[in-house]
Amino acid sequence: MRSGARRRTAATGAAALLAVATLLAGCSGSSAPADDPEVAEAGYQAGDGSITLFAPADRTEAVELAGVTFDGVELDLADYRGDVVLLNFWYADCPPCRVEAPDLAALATDYADRGLRVVGINARDDADRVASFTESFGITYPMLEDSDASAVSALQGVVPLSAYPTTVVLDREGRPAARVLGLTDAATLGGLVDDVLAESSRG
Repeated sequence: MRSGARRRTAATGAAALLAVATLLAGCSGSSAPADDPEVAEAGYQAGDGSITLFAPADRTEAVELAGVTFDGVELDLADYRGDVVLLNFWYADCPPCRVEAPDLAALATDYADRGLRVVGINARDDADRVASFTESFGITYPMLEDSDASAVSALQGVVPLSAYPTTVVLDREGRPAARVLGLTDAATLGGLVDDVLAESSRG
């Protein structure tokens, strides 16, 4: 329910920092998910691209998260109920995040009229860095500023996060339906979104 979710979002500073530390540890804790030249040349290790699916009957309560984007616009996931939402945790110096950025930008555009919302979540970069990144990759979806780790904490209580990038797909009720740890490709992302859109349309 909302009260419990709000308690998670309002986690103490220590808990929030621990959640961020868990994500950062995941950046260098396992093998690279794909033989991508940019990832290999950077000597960068991230999540292994593993996918976790959550059956509708096993899904937890909706993720309750509100904040302000780097453009100064208030954003509340509750306003997106009825749409499928894709959350992407990233930062600019993460090579796999740069590799997947064009795919996410295209996905947000291609599925805009099919009931998908894409939200980026960044806990590390300042507004200028985020603006430069989004301009470089043609990203138009909102970027939530998460320097206090409230988004990480909100998800940590529902879906464990352990690597950058991490992508979470929420169903139309706001419940986590899928999670990807690390870099994945456009076809996989599209397939995950298609599956959740299809189940939602069936009610």
